[in-house]
Amino acid sequence: MPRNSNGRKRLRLHGEIARNIGVKIISGKYKPGQLLEGEISASETLHVSRTVYREAVRILAAKGLVVSRPKVGTRISPQSTWHLLDPDVLSWVFEFEPDASFLSNLFELRRMIEPSAAALAAERRTDEDLEELECALEGMARDTLATPAGREADLAFHTAILRATGNVFLVSLASGVGAAISWTTIFKQRDNPLPRDPIPDHRRVFDAIAASNANAAYAAMSNLVDLALSDTMNARGEPKKPKKSR
Repeated sequence: MPRNSNGRKRLRLHGEIARNIGVKIISGKYKPGQLLEGEISASETLHVSRTVYREAVRILAAKGLVVSRPKVGTRISPQSTWHLLDPDVLSWVFEFEPDASFLSNLFELRRMIEPSAAALAAERRTDEDLEELECALEGMARDTLATPAGREADLAFHTAILRATGNVFLVSLASGVGAAISWTTIFKQRDNPLPRDPIPDHRRVFDAIAASNANAAYAAMSNLVDLALSDTMNARGEPKKPKKSR
């Protein structure tokens, strides 16, 4: 049954309130351990019902940003509990300038996961997987990463590699890894277009997977992630040389 207009409005409201509070938490305006305004006063300040505000807090709690306790209130959680790969949380991070350490950590995670996934995909991929990868490559080449359609194709390429591994745990990382790829791609083009064409890097990954060459797939994906890190750091005005692939 379609959601009625009041339901849609409430959904938009509590989502927007969660985003506003989430950005303040991630940016450091609200500090770990700090108590949020009480439910009654917060709902009055925001001119929303207590139900809407409560739903917004539940969103934040589900993402590890706050914890609510009866008779205590809602307290900001330490960063160690934040679900940083949650697509919403990552989008809030990139609403302001992520520091170099955060970006380095994010790419370290990608380098731990994606090259190994590419190697596994080279060993297990099916013809259908290759068709999906090639279709994504064609979309990236046609639309470029400067467009939403091109970035969607880029996301499809990386997601297809995780699926081609046949490992359900790796596939479950697609949402988080995909959000990291999408937001860093947007970030590194925020002021200027990319200084180089990343499509050949993706093509080398595809060729290695198509050839069932796990070592080449690992090396090609490692190089792709390292160059993406370099591009992202350059966007911050902090050049970083990519590591050499092993």
